Amino acid sequence: MTEETPGFDEKPDVPSGATPDDAEPQAAASPEEGAAPAGDANAQIAGLTAQLDQTRKALEERTADLQRLQAEFQNYRRRVERDRITVKEIAIANLLTELLPVLDDIGRAREHGELLGGFKSVAESLETVAAKMGLQQFGKEGEPFDPTIHEALMHSYAPDVTETTCVAILQPGYRFGERTIRPARVAVAEPQPGAQTVKAEGTDEAPAAGDDKESGGPDEG
Repeated sequence: MTEETPGFDEKPDVPSGATPDDAEPQAAASPEEGAAPAGDANAQIAGLTAQLDQTRKALEERTADLQRLQAEFQNYRRRVERDRITVKEIAIANLLTELLPVLDDIGRAREHGELLGGFKSVAESLETVAAKMGLQQFGKEGEPFDPTIHEALMHSYAPDVTETTCVAILQPGYRFGERTIRPARVAVAEPQPGAQTVKAEGTDEAPAAGDDKESGGPDEG
């Protein structure tokens, strides 16, 4: 009987004419097998680039929308604030308009020396409150007549004025900020037409008299 020799492995059968290296599996891949992964990577990169461009475009659009909304909101806030101020001014102007007759009575009482005692204190407090609210009185004697802030109730002529002038304040005017609540009611005086004519005639006569004198000089000689 033949005994197997322990410790030795049987070698695989090698075809005749082949070297042992031919029995090893090939480690290097063929050119076709190596090109496939590179193509997949390029396709993935192209896809990611396209997605990035789409995302960037969407971001730009959303940013533009946000900026537009912010601008519209700022315009809305300014418009609301402007309307709020306008409504407040109108409300105050209406309140002050209702107080004008009372202020007129106080002014007449002061002119007649009837603003005394407790009535004087109340009147001055009311005038102070109205001034704090922004009420301003205007209208003075001697100022030029302005039809935008004056209302002429009486007309006359005066030789000492060169333009239409307020000569008497019949009722003071009041304004609130840039808003005229009531024009000043005044008496106005206009330049005397006769005085202007006489002045113009006198100006024309002076050279004429001189001319006569000059023309008469040679005759006398």
